[in-house]
Order: sequence, then structure tokens, then C-alpha cells
Amino acid sequence: MDLETVPSQYDDFAWFYDTYWGTGPTSFSTRVVPVLEHLLLPHVRQGGSILDLCCGTGQLAQELTARGYTVTGVDGSAEILKYARARAPTVEFIHADARAFSLPPQFDAAVSLYDSLNHLMQATDLDATFTNVQGALKRGGRFLCDFNMLAGFEARWRGSFGLAADDHALVYRSSFDAGSRIGRAAVTMFRLQHNAWRRTDLTLHQRCYPEEEITRALRAAGFTELAAFDAAQDLGMQGNVGRSFFLGRAR
Repeated sequence: MDLETVPSQYDDFAWFYDTYWGTGPTSFSTRVVPVLEHLLLPHVRQGGSILDLCCGTGQLAQELTARGYTVTGVDGSAEILKYARARAPTVEFIHADARAFSLPPQFDAAVSLYDSLNHLMQATDLDATFTNVQGALKRGGRFLCDFNMLAGFEARWRGSFGLAADDHALVYRSSFDAGSRIGRAAVTMFRLQHNAWRRTDLTLHQRCYPEEEITRALRAAGFTELAAFDAAQDLGMQGNVGRSFFLGRAR
């Protein structure tokens, strides 16, 4: 069975993501800014260029632009990028797969956050993505990414919840298989559009990578000065047990 999460699958999920997970004081982009200020931004000149890989609906790009940085966003979902362009109209957004994009070495730093890279289902996908990021960074540029680790899957990928309003509803059911180290989320969405209910089903998969596999792939792509940080214990991100950030320097 092909477990690969195709980026375009997020097209139907884009509205729900933007509405419920993308905005407000509890959104990940808001909570991760102090982490960037601590780990990444001290290495980036004021007004410097930052690549936001798997940028989603543009919340982080908006935050960084407001702080004076020049941001370029890359995402594999065309629909998600529509929301991103509306939210951050001065940002350049590129529709491309993380495993296959190619940009010249023009960025002072790069990020890929909110466990986006867990959706890469093969170690070769990590290798390709990290190599692409390395190629887009200037010499000495920093790359910060985060991953759900084993404790995160055990805490957050076993259970279900639902959302409901007059014109939409969502049911989310997740599970984690420790043997295969694969998390699976079945998402059923309903939206009332043009006086008719529309149902969409989406299955998301994430792979639980060991820390040593992530650092191996970063080193293989040429990153040096690697460091790992536990989101809850090292960075004070409450509600993020089992999330780790990885920081590296481009050669």
C-alpha cells in the first residue's frame, strides 16, 4: 500500500486548516516565533532572506515579514497557497514539492516547521529535501526544522475529535503503529456550499524518524554544527511533548 502523502491532498483540507489551526494566539506559527528568536534569527541579518519550506497558509511568512525579513514560501498544495498569498501579499510563494524544488543559493536562512517533514515517508525523501535546502542557502546559512518524535506520536496520534458548525463539520481519527513507526490520520470533512453539503475524505500519514536518522540525513546533505532541542524541555513550548527542533549550518 502506498502511504505517501501527496501534497495536493491538502487542497481540500486548506480551508479547515486555515480556519482552525492557522490563526490566533494558539496557532503554531504564533507559538514558534520565540523559538525562532532564540535559535535562528540571531544568525540572520536584519532584512535578510528566509526560505519557508512547507509554508502552509502563510502565517509564519506573515510574522517574519512583519519583522522586516524577506520571505519566500514553498508548498506543494496550490489551494493552500491561495490562502497564503491572500494573507501575505508581498511574499513570493512557489508551488513545488519539497523533494523536487530547486532554488539558487540566495537565502540567509531556511525553516520547515509544524512537523511538515514527518510527511516524508522515506529516508530518501529526507535526503532529497535536505539537499534542496542546502542548495538554496548561502554559505553559513542556518536551517531550522522540527519533527514529531516517538513521544509525540504516542501522545498526539492516538484518538479522535470532531468540529461542527452550521455550515461545516470535521471528524479526525488518528492512530500510531509503533512497529512500522507510521502515524495515520483519517479526516472526514463536510462543507455546505451552494445549498448542498460536500463531503471530502483525506488520509494523512507521518513517519516517526529516530533522531539519528534525521541528523544522518542533515550531515549527508552537507549541514554542520548540528544541534537538537526538545520543544517542551529545552524551549518551553507547552503542549509540544515529543517535538524536537534541529538546527544546522550550510557548508
